[in-house]
Amino acid sequence: MSTTRPYSPGDRGPEPSGASGAPEGEAPAVGAATGAAAPSVPTAPSAPAPPAVPADGAPQARGRQVRRLRLEGESGVVPLARDFTRQALYAWGWLPAAGADQQAAAEDVLLVVSELVTNACLHAEGPDELRLACDNKVIRLEVSDRGAGQPSPRTPHRAGRPGGHGMFIVQRLCLDWGVVRAPGTPGKTVWAELGAPA
Repeated sequence: MSTTRPYSPGDRGPEPSGASGAPEGEAPAVGAATGAAAPSVPTAPSAPAPPAVPADGAPQARGRQVRRLRLEGESGVVPLARDFTRQALYAWGWLPAAGADQQAAAEDVLLVVSELVTNACLHAEGPDELRLACDNKVIRLEVSDRGAGQPSPRTPHRAGRPGGHGMFIVQRLCLDWGVVRAPGTPGKTVWAELGAPA
């Protein structure tokens, strides 16, 4: 785990305030700022979008894409976050999976989103926002909350013990993860990065 590097190499950092859930340069997505898990469809498409998955089944090369979902004050945030993430994975060509490796990669993303949002529910005052950023190699998941605690895997990890497995799962499935705190602002953002399917 790296808690000193808040962003992956080459990442330009967080989007400016007011950023939409649409890929950079497109109109805001329906439901992107309202917390609704509506499909992420541009509100004013200027041209037909190319298919998300070409005939060979590999995800299409695209630039960095970002989606945001406000979770503050919502109920049922874990399934809401999973559904929102699943829709993004379809839009980005991770789903439907062309093979077992791609399916496993998408399931890992959904599991990590569930764990991060669940941790914010259990150990903070609930999640404020889920942010997804994807390029051709890495997907970055961020869950912001107002909690003061520091997430860490329980050590020693006891597989037979109920509970306490969330951050262990995140650590095992992700390329890297960490926590970012903004000076003078309560709360934190827990981030995790997973590799794109081959």
